[in-house]
Amino acid sequence: MTASTTSPRKFLVIADGSGEFAAALRFACRRARSTGGTVAVLRVLAPAVFEHWSGVRGEIERQAREEALAELEPLAPLIRRETGQEPEFLLLLADDTRDALRRAISADRDIKILVLAAATGGRGPGPLVASIAREGVRWGGRNLPVTVVPGDLSDAEIDDLA
Repeated sequence: MTASTTSPRKFLVIADGSGEFAAALRFACRRARSTGGTVAVLRVLAPAVFEHWSGVRGEIERQAREEALAELEPLAPLIRRETGQEPEFLLLLADDTRDALRRAISADRDIKILVLAAATGGRGPGPLVASIAREGVRWGGRNLPVTVVPGDLSDAEIDDLA
């Protein structure tokens, strides 16, 4: 029997500032730990709209990246504690989340599962979950499983499920 050369599976979570993000992240961390995987967190940044001054646009985008990374860095200790692995933070400029997802998944074949949390409070499942329900889950030229967890799951419920 030969040793496996495959990389650990990555669970991708989108840091979108929603209240449900915490449930998706916790679920992804627990699943990663129980399966020997890792967690990648995607933050989508809106491109700067300065067409005439590329230097200004570049500076605005650099600052946006720094701010996004500063917001994500506090998640690192939680992800390390929950998974036993280093997190991966992905910062992508894109006009919409689906475009960023396609690019991230195309670029990294180790991303095996997308974890989303459904919105709570009777306002629908959220735009990305609704979009997936309508358009499917073909990302970056390949199908990718999507796990949708209720956004209002408690930590104890997540621990029990994951």
